[in-house]
Amino acid sequence: MLDTYVLPRVRILPALIRTLFLSSVLLAGCASSTSFSASTSTVAPEVSPPTLDAKIGQMLMVGFRGMEVDDTHFIVQDIQQRNLGGIILFDYDVIRAEPKRNIESPAQVKTLIAQLQQKAATPLLVAVDQEGGIIARLKERYGFHSTRSHMDLGTEDDLHLTLTETTALATTLAEAGFNLNMAPVVDLCSNPDNPVIAAYERCFSAEPQKVTEHALSYIDAHHQRGVLTTLKHFPGHGSSQDDSHLGLTDVTNSWSELELLPYQNIIAAGKADLVMTAHVFNAHLDPEYPATLSRAVIDGILRQRLGFDGVVISDDMQMGAIVDHYGFETAIALAITAGVDILVFGNNLRYDENIVPRAIATIKKLVHAGTLSEARIEQAYRRIMQLKSRLN
Repeated sequence: MLDTYVLPRVRILPALIRTLFLSSVLLAGCASSTSFSASTSTVAPEVSPPTLDAKIGQMLMVGFRGMEVDDTHFIVQDIQQRNLGGIILFDYDVIRAEPKRNIESPAQVKTLIAQLQQKAATPLLVAVDQEGGIIARLKERYGFHSTRSHMDLGTEDDLHLTLTETTALATTLAEAGFNLNMAPVVDLCSNPDNPVIAAYERCFSAEPQKVTEHALSYIDAHHQRGVLTTLKHFPGHGSSQDDSHLGLTDVTNSWSELELLPYQNIIAAGKADLVMTAHVFNAHLDPEYPATLSRAVIDGILRQRLGFDGVVISDDMQMGAIVDHYGFETAIALAITAGVDILVFGNNLRYDENIVPRAIATIKKLVHAGTLSEARIEQAYRRIMQLKSRLN
């Protein structure tokens, strides 16, 4: 389903990740489409099936404070003791309102990521929002290269330029050790007054085909440098009039079916690595829940209608659109049931050093109560491990 390419070298045990992936596929009762060669003289070591806790740990991506970490840091303990699957880095601490979080210089970031990967038995997804232009965590003032926004590239409308500029961006990510960019944004520039998309130049164009073409060039540039990408914000945030960071965003009267076309095209091209859900509400798609919590949107539209069977990742579960309207347990239960495989807790709108053990305990409780099935956890884990099996 997904194209094959070489991802950045990190300090991991490739045999272990492959064994875990193959074990997860067998446990799920389905065959892997990926084959791994091995010498006939080599006997693979037995690996115990992952526990429920370990599978759940892989379903979480978490942010933290710190330019460096040691064994006493909660994020390291979560990686080592709870099998945390992903981390996300920021340059700005929103709660403290200061530009001091995880990013200070290229050398510092590279060291930090290497420290974290060294602690992980299963390779981490190390993510950042490096869209380009205004939305760039790796900024010039920290010693990184300048970048151009989606809107700037879309206005120029030169696919070679998009590829060239994004290759430089992706090279910066790969050199630092990032293996996942939370981009490209494939929302349409349908509302020029959109306060969170168009206002920050985060969309290529209002035309679905142009968005598709530039997004594919953007993705190709990342793949050439071994970095995974994330399509966002499904099923479309470009027509909104509000910011879902601050509260529930209703696009019922502004959203259009055209907003699905870039996703449809990129999925059909086999270039969709991950898809991020939007915390937007559309009564025509689901009269009760916003997209991140909607089975009708994720399972019905994204998976069944558009045919995406890869990893679905949530937007930050600590954004106002979620926490102001749903309890912690309810939001988690709805998101996983809807089809979200990785839950993101950026810890940058609210800070909770216990977010990983809390989330694991909550999900286990839901499984034991029968609200969530172990088969659903296994399904998410299998997708994540399949994605990670591409990390080299």
